[in-house]
Amino acid sequence: MTAPQSPRPTQPSAPTPLEQDTAPVRTDSPKQLVGIYVRGMAMGAADIVPGVSGGTIALIAGIYERLINALGSIGPNLWTIFRQEGGIKGFAAIWRQVDATFLLCLLLGIATSFATLAGIIKHLLDNQPLFIWSFFFGLVVATVFILLSEIKRWNIGRVALFATGLIAAIVISSMPLLTTTPSLPYLFFAGAIAICAMILPGISGSFILLLLGAYDAVLEAVDTMNLSAIFTVIAGMATGLLLFTRALKWLLSHYYQATLALLTGFIAGSLIKVWPWKVDALGSLNTEAVHNVMPWQYPTGAQWSTTVGLMLLGAILVSLLSWWGNRTNRV
Repeated sequence: MTAPQSPRPTQPSAPTPLEQDTAPVRTDSPKQLVGIYVRGMAMGAADIVPGVSGGTIALIAGIYERLINALGSIGPNLWTIFRQEGGIKGFAAIWRQVDATFLLCLLLGIATSFATLAGIIKHLLDNQPLFIWSFFFGLVVATVFILLSEIKRWNIGRVALFATGLIAAIVISSMPLLTTTPSLPYLFFAGAIAICAMILPGISGSFILLLLGAYDAVLEAVDTMNLSAIFTVIAGMATGLLLFTRALKWLLSHYYQATLALLTGFIAGSLIKVWPWKVDALGSLNTEAVHNVMPWQYPTGAQWSTTVGLMLLGAILVSLLSWWGNRTNRV
């Protein structure tokens, strides 16, 4: 199974449509829009789990470049486009410029997962952590192998970038968690930082929220429909997103293979976070179980048949997702 093939050059080249101010018009069929919605649901499900990135799903599903392109098109130039056209035509021009139909379908899918799966995944993390971490461990391992196969002509620079991403993800995943009662301004800040991580494959936005001590507050806000907290986090995410995506858009336009090596390193480094066998500081199992141990040191045993089976299931599903992304030609 190979990742969706990229049209990007292996060396810096002249500007491409990805970096131009005027985005090409994309017309998606109803079937393609449903596919985008389903990918959004997969991204949302991944983002709920601390340690798994929705950006990883976007990359393996073949929509990552389009997502960065659309988000990077949002900026002050939209006002100029609106003034040139004016009225309804101006709004239509802006809609096309930011690929808004694509973004809307993707966001609806993400929101659907958050609304329907947040409680379920939180319950599994609290009560069956070994099983859910096994599933996502297999998913991430398969993702790393698929993306490594897409990087052509390895050289010292790309190896160094891969190692940089690997080390950075390991360091972030090993940082101690903050414990705090987040205020609304703090939730805004946490949302801005988390969304940058969420866009980067391999660095989980949920895990950044966990590091900042805001993860439980955000999940509770979603579960109880605390609109003030929800809209504060969304505002922070929107701010962080607009400030971050333009740089990433430029890197993907000019240095796609090098950027992919760095992103794959991030994903590989995140394996330390999604390692299934975890205990607390006393070697016991509870909600504070964040210390990795060998399978044979796990209090209830390695449970090889179940854990390996779930790893294989995660690997199969991400391989199917990659095949689907390739088949639909990076929608």
